[in-house]
This record gives sequence, structure tokens and C-alpha cells, in this order.
Amino acid sequence: QVQLVESGGGLVQAGGSLRLSCAASGSFFSIDSMGWYRQTPGKQRELVATITSRLTTNYADSVKGRFTISRDNAKKMASLQMNNLKPEDTAVYYCNAEVLTTSWRDYWGQGTQVTVSS
Repeated sequence: QVQLVESGGGLVQAGGSLRLSCAASGSFFSIDSMGWYRQTPGKQRELVATITSRLTTNYADSVKGRFTISRDNAKKMASLQMNNLKPEDTAVYYCNAEVLTTSWRDYWGQGTQVTVSS
């Protein structure tokens, strides 16, 4: 069983910063891509940022220059540093990972709420 546990969400004023963390645990052989997605009520879940096992990153245009994704392969963790937050960043943020157990598949965390007040 693979688990992704997120932490670090909360309430912050516009212009402020938050750092999200995601820790993977359980029985598996390898993790390829890890990433963060977000979702607001009535909308589809959208990509925020991803990072591969070789540390190649990809960002949504809306967060480029403000958010930074990082990863510690030894600790099986990924983090998202969010700076200059805007009210439109308010969402539930989900950690995602492509994990190899008996086959490759996606796993999701339970989600953490980020609220940015204006």
C-alpha cells in the first residue's frame, strides 16, 4: 500500500508565502514523477507543478516565477514553495506521484486546503 501525506496548507494574506510538503510511504520500488495539482469547487483538477526523478520541472503558466517545486529522492518527499500568493491560488492542493509497485500507477494524497485572502 502506498500513501502520500501532505502538510503545510493554511490561510495566508495575498502576497504571503506557504510551503507544502508531500511524503510517500509504503511498499514500492520506485517513484518517477511527483507533482502538485489543485482543485476548486465546480472545476477540474489542474496541474500546478511536476518534478521528475531526474529533477526536471514543469509549471503551470499561472504559477511560473512564484512557485518552486523541489524533491528529496532519498526522503521520498516533494515540496512546493509558494510565494507572492494571490486569491486565485485558493484551492485544495493534491500531491500526486507515479509509483512502481507491481506496475506503474498514479497515487494521490488526501489534499490540503490553501486559502489566500485579499
